Amino acid sequence: MKLAIVILNWNGLELLKEFLPSVVEFSSNHRIIVADNASTDGSVEWVKNTYSNVEVIVNQENLGYAGGYNAIIPQIDAEVLCLLNSDVAVTPNWCDFILTEFEQDLDLGAAQPVLMDYNNKERYEYAGASGGFLDHLGYPYCRGRVFDYLENDHGRYDNSIEIDWASGAALFVRKKAFVEAGRFDEDYFAHQEEVDLCWRMRRLNYKIKVFPESKVYHLGGGTLSNLNSRKTFLNFRNSLFTIVKNDSRSHYWLIILLRLLLDGVAGFKFLFELKFKHFVAIIKAHISFYGQFNELIKKRRVLRNSRMSYVKNSGVTSIVLSYYISGKRHFF
Repeated sequence: MKLAIVILNWNGLELLKEFLPSVVEFSSNHRIIVADNASTDGSVEWVKNTYSNVEVIVNQENLGYAGGYNAIIPQIDAEVLCLLNSDVAVTPNWCDFILTEFEQDLDLGAAQPVLMDYNNKERYEYAGASGGFLDHLGYPYCRGRVFDYLENDHGRYDNSIEIDWASGAALFVRKKAFVEAGRFDEDYFAHQEEVDLCWRMRRLNYKIKVFPESKVYHLGGGTLSNLNSRKTFLNFRNSLFTIVKNDSRSHYWLIILLRLLLDGVAGFKFLFELKFKHFVAIIKAHISFYGQFNELIKKRRVLRNSRMSYVKNSGVTSIVLSYYISGKRHFF
């Protein structure tokens, strides 16, 4: 099968200098494309002058993660795409095993390698660790990462399994499934759009899997760090978006009410920690959510009227209760 590795870039010259060499070295049999979101830092010129075998496709404006990939992917002739962050270092044969799985299992819609911390090679990385899950309230967490608690790799999660969502930092997708599921939702701009996409793929009976046979090292925070209140805004808002669109249970509104309440608790936690910008970010996230609620209901109806079926998230009932009340820090 044809594989294209697509690296979305926005003013990431220094990241490209550090991480692109490993992609070029260990992906020589596959097409490599830098998809640029109207950078102004000379990164496009640097790629063209440094790597003649790396293609460059340029968007005329910064469309974010979702819009950037949506604009680029239709231009690429490949059956499988790896949407790779510009701050990821790869390893020998990192994509070959996963590509073989796509060839052998036509129901495989998306997949990820294991993501390790670039600065601490023994520790799982926040963005995806060893596979993503959703609890019954729609909170995302991972094998190897629950909220901000990160485990070291002790071999507990070395098996390939089906998951609820695959990390957008190194997201392998079958192009056919990507199109059938409706592509990324551009209203997200960035953060958790892969959770939404994978949920829609699962509703079309595609599998989402993690393959620990493949391992990459993610710097994390290459565009927005965890300390950035903009990231807090996007994560809280987009998670609510995803529930309204994809949770097809009739009592989904109860889930939303409970989530809004728990978001308020998180907001006061930020306030207690003197993280005022993050407290305000949650308020702004809720205001934005309310402002787009009618549009979200329209999207929900479209999905319900399509052939998408109900799927149950495979995570625990409430990761919040497990983590904060029961004190459980490890995936179970």
